[in-house]
Amino acid sequence: MIFDKKDKIEIFENAISWIVVFAMLIYGGGKLVQFDGATKIDKMVSEMTGMELMWAFYGYSNSFAITLGVFEIIGGTLILFKKTRIIGCLLASTILVNVIIQDIYFNVNPGALKAALFYQLLILIILWLNRDKLIRSINTLLETPKRDQPKMKLLLKLTIALVLFVGLRIAEYYITLKM
Repeated sequence: MIFDKKDKIEIFENAISWIVVFAMLIYGGGKLVQFDGATKIDKMVSEMTGMELMWAFYGYSNSFAITLGVFEIIGGTLILFKKTRIIGCLLASTILVNVIIQDIYFNVNPGALKAALFYQLLILIILWLNRDKLIRSINTLLETPKRDQPKMKLLLKLTIALVLFVGLRIAEYYITLKM
């Protein structure tokens, strides 16, 4: 059996996709239990390392950690299937960038940072391999049909939108006002 260039690229893409999928499922599943008891640190905040502080933060709000874990699992699952791979890469990428930033600023174990950077690099490679589809998708999202309309109608619509904007900002002020 002979594999052409497209076959080899597909094999490579599947292999690196599976690495990311496996990692997202493991790390996402880990977040469901990982931070249990993390708030039982017996130190003052000023005495804590960045990693201890971050773990206490995640341990304080277990539902926040679970939410991140669920999104990692969803992103990984979407990457698994070719049809939803780009969406999965974009979702997993947003989570990974957050993890990378936290790993850097909270001085988390360098191995964890390197792993997150590696998975993010693989996602960028997957997106590069699917760049034509990604570009078409972005162009479709950014496409706005040009409508020919009278200038007075456009001006009236913009004026109504401005009045509505001001009204909604006033409503926002009263809704968010502390009692």
